[in-house]
Amino acid sequence: MSPSSNGIKANGKTNQLQPETLAENVIRIKGARQHNLKNVDLELPRNKLIVFTGVSGSGKSSLAFDTIFAEGQRRYVESLSAYARQFLGQLDKPDVDAIEGLSPAISIDQKSTSHNPRSTVGTVTEIYDYLRLLFGRAGEPHCPKCDRSIVPQTIDQMCDRILELPDKTKFMILAPVVRSKKGTHKQLLSSLTSQGFVRVKIDGEVRQLDDNIELDKNYKHNIEVVVDRLIKKPGIAERLADSLGTCLSLAEGIAEIDIIPPTDGKEKQPANITFSENFACPKHGAVIEELSPRLFSFNSPYGACPNCHGMGSQRA
Repeated sequence: MSPSSNGIKANGKTNQLQPETLAENVIRIKGARQHNLKNVDLELPRNKLIVFTGVSGSGKSSLAFDTIFAEGQRRYVESLSAYARQFLGQLDKPDVDAIEGLSPAISIDQKSTSHNPRSTVGTVTEIYDYLRLLFGRAGEPHCPKCDRSIVPQTIDQMCDRILELPDKTKFMILAPVVRSKKGTHKQLLSSLTSQGFVRVKIDGEVRQLDDNIELDKNYKHNIEVVVDRLIKKPGIAERLADSLGTCLSLAEGIAEIDIIPPTDGKEKQPANITFSENFACPKHGAVIEELSPRLFSFNSPYGACPNCHGMGSQRA
């Protein structure tokens, strides 16, 4: 590995850094012994494009990837929370005495580029996984309409919003207990029957719990318990609050209002409403579930664009 005109200096014989290492804008490597490196001391300029050259086996990859990048990546992972680190595993410290002036780093591995249409620079460099963790744990949701911070809603706020519906509006209060999960869910359905519930909405269809419900275990299903069926009119506030309380306890803080369209189809019905005692806009009712890394993945149905399904483009 030879020094170049961009300021790289190496002295593998004496293991002494040159006087120029007193400059601040540099990365200093001391005693690199990873793989075939022989106790190398090195100084690299920061914020510049530099290139390692040399014959095969001279230690280019050992220095760039297994020493410098490995230490930068390890420092980044250590800066994350304990919860985030459990998804990334432990990274070993490279065999080097010290590396100074090094920031958290990413790299593009020496491998053939993926032809997956969902592949991006973020996925190839794996920085996308770190960004999902960062936004999933440190993000703060905001309403897309008024830009105010989305905060938990109370049952009273939910009732007030529902009571704003037009008179004689028919609606069901649903508790989403299964969201896009495979299985027959027989034990859950049996438990709901024993709790006194009569109806469930499975994959968009309302069914009686006393029917012989057979679900394909190989497909993902959505199951919502029909907690109550009401008509908007004076005097329903107390029953509405009780039903919402039952719904929130069943669905871990989520309640859905499924508005039944009129049979004549003349009146324009408002859109169905989702409430959350965790995150919801008090003015517009915009709801987002608790932030998690899967919400920021275009490969997950929870985070993918509903129009392009994560592909980034649409056919006319």
